[in-house]
Amino acid sequence: MGQDKGHNDFWYHVAAFAMILVWGISFLNTRVLLDAGLTPTEIFVARFTIAYVSLLVVGRFKVRYTGWRDELLFVLCGVAGGSAYFIAENTALELTLISDVAVLVSTAPLTTALMGAIFYRDERITWMTLVGMLIAFVGSVMLALKDGLVWGDSVVGDLLALLAAFVWAFYSMALKKLNRKYTTLFITRKLFFYGVLSALPLLALEQTRVSLAVLKQPEVWGNLLYLGLICSLAAYFIWGITVKRIGAVRASNYFYLSPVISMIAAALWFGERTNAIAYVGCILILAGVVIAEKFKRKPAEVNQ
Repeated sequence: MGQDKGHNDFWYHVAAFAMILVWGISFLNTRVLLDAGLTPTEIFVARFTIAYVSLLVVGRFKVRYTGWRDELLFVLCGVAGGSAYFIAENTALELTLISDVAVLVSTAPLTTALMGAIFYRDERITWMTLVGMLIAFVGSVMLALKDGLVWGDSVVGDLLALLAAFVWAFYSMALKKLNRKYTTLFITRKLFFYGVLSALPLLALEQTRVSLAVLKQPEVWGNLLYLGLICSLAAYFIWGITVKRIGAVRASNYFYLSPVISMIAAALWFGERTNAIAYVGCILILAGVVIAEKFKRKPAEVNQ
């Protein structure tokens, strides 16, 4: 029985790696859309709208009132895991290197661990976790200041990438509570809805730079469909199933591969090159995240 379960779990591990591969490359798709003239907010709204409408088409849903407390948690998921996260990340991609954004966003597990220790008694952290956080922080500073003590777009972009990692922690905290009561599909649908709704006021304030001719370009609508259907709709759903099967702890370990995938892809497709200080910063960030996660006290999980 144990061998059969391990054999069956193999495909869930493959699915987890595949989703990380999809998300790691998605930074490049977003950069293509930015270069085509779309704004960070437009990309996010289009991406989540495609995912939400597609979810309504393939599924049959009834209106369900969850109570105002849970509904506020769904709103928090939509903002922190949707609009705030992706608009900050997309704007960062507009200002700095894809590799920088990918590495800095990968610090999300650290901010999540720290926030979990504050809000949940079963999420206490160890001294080694704090050491890992410190190492990753030093790496983040090195990455942000790789070109010297000069305040510019690159530094602002790095800070926005860190902001994205920070707001993701709020999403994780809300998701932890909602997972106890609702299905992955229901939470995902709410996430898409409130994500788009919370971004509409910002979209209304923007002066659109996109013409119909631009949207007709195959590389534009093709990348939007990929981000909406593959990176959002399919990836969120498959990831939710995978986490329930092999556990959040083991699944989250695959996130460490995302920056590596993004850096290799950015170098191949966009010819991105950086300096030795940035490489050292990347290594410190990844090492800090691994150390912090490795020695973090975690609650017992059913499928772990």
